[in-house]
Amino acid sequence: MKKMFKSLIVLVIGALILTACSTKAPGSDDSKKKGKGDLKIGLSVSTLNNPFFVTLKEGAEKEAKKAGVQLKTVDAQDDSAKQVNDIEDLIQQGVDVLLVNPTDSAAISSAIESANSANIPVITVDRSAEGGKVVSHIASDNVAGGKMAGDYIAKQLKGKGNVVELEGISGSSAARERGEGFHKAVDNQKGIKVVAKQTASFDRAKGLNVMENILQGNKNVDAVFAHNDEMALGALQALEAAGLKDVVVVGFDATDDAQKAVKEGKMAATVAQKPDMIGAEAVKTAVKVNKDEKVEKFIPVDLDLITK
Repeated sequence: MKKMFKSLIVLVIGALILTACSTKAPGSDDSKKKGKGDLKIGLSVSTLNNPFFVTLKEGAEKEAKKAGVQLKTVDAQDDSAKQVNDIEDLIQQGVDVLLVNPTDSAAISSAIESANSANIPVITVDRSAEGGKVVSHIASDNVAGGKMAGDYIAKQLKGKGNVVELEGISGSSAARERGEGFHKAVDNQKGIKVVAKQTASFDRAKGLNVMENILQGNKNVDAVFAHNDEMALGALQALEAAGLKDVVVVGFDATDDAQKAVKEGKMAATVAQKPDMIGAEAVKTAVKVNKDEKVEKFIPVDLDLITK
């Protein structure tokens, strides 16, 4: 009996030792610090119907491949409700870091808060969010870009003329900030008047329709500033159809179509944002965040003004 009791004690002690050896110390769980091939990054894009965001996605994909991490991209199709649902799905799929390009800066807040509750770090890309905790924001300085466009238009018009402003999606930070910068440049020009200011939702077809409607009421237009190239190209179609060929048209994004139009002398200029760099920087930052490395709250990407 004593021998059996001693044997039992030895077995129990051995089991305890093995358990102690295999148990990780508190805080040593490395599930949040995954290596190459294990790290899952979710990317929610406002729309892939816009060439700018297609290039941004491609820049992110290229960097993800280079870094050896997984990237899952979802397209909100410019629908705020769909974007919220998309992000909830990415959270359920167990992404480790979330990259968000908001359709609407206010509406996205609830989705970001959901990611916060799931302890998933969030990085905003190109457009900011009004709510929720974001560890970093990666974008061009949209205010500076808008002012760059406004200064160029003022110079081309020599401080005098009628200007139309085509705005992006109402509620998006990009539309708000680009408009702010533009007005910083033109509002102090006594001879320049913004004769029309309407949203065309960053869309080429809507840019065409809105510009057509504006021209029906007033063809005395000297310049157009569009918050993105898609709207600028739509406005250009409307101007050409109306026989107006000397209007200074300035866009924002430097998409391939816009750069071609600038080269051909149809558009006067476009502000270059370098979306591939924005996408790549977003993935680089996500990898750093996963490693608990310190990142800046705002990571700017340089802007250029492209003219003929």
